[in-house]
Amino acid sequence: MNRAIAAMFLTLAASAAVASPAQDDQGAPSEKDGGGSTAVRWDDIVGVVTAQGVSNPVSTKIDSGTFAWTTASGRARVDMATGFASFEVDGLVINGTPFSGTAGPVTQVTGTLVCNAGDDDEVAVDSAPVPLSSRGNAKFADQLEQPIPGHCSNPLFLVRIAVPTGAAGRWIATGVQRRIGGAVVQN
Repeated sequence: MNRAIAAMFLTLAASAAVASPAQDDQGAPSEKDGGGSTAVRWDDIVGVVTAQGVSNPVSTKIDSGTFAWTTASGRARVDMATGFASFEVDGLVINGTPFSGTAGPVTQVTGTLVCNAGDDDEVAVDSAPVPLSSRGNAKFADQLEQPIPGHCSNPLFLVRIAVPTGAAGRWIATGVQRRIGGAVVQN
């Protein structure tokens, strides 16, 4: 009888796992389900490479921070159909300067989806600002602040400064190893 109950429990657990897609703790599809066909994922986030005091823009509209930044790890995901986005970055800190190894004066960041970078119809769609710890850790999972445009070629993901406001909008990290609908995209 115990074997029959155990077999029934395993069957129910297996069918529940197959019947519902995997979700993370915010209810968004998790990495296990491949992110869905409308998802764009970046498997890592890396800091901006720039000389001190020099901008490294991704377009004429978006400048970089003027310090080099590095990360320990990170990832991002945007569902292009629903506008749900998530990102987390660990160890996003300044490399060099008296702030080296810390987030310096940066206390909040936004995640930004950039559509059509460098084109006349370039659009930057931001997340709400989230805290950046002094050790460079930040996390977000929610809807983006604005709708994603219908045409979004070559989507980029940036982490941008929100606070201090004098540097707001400057990018300090970017998503790399992009996947669209589960397929790796090579530029």
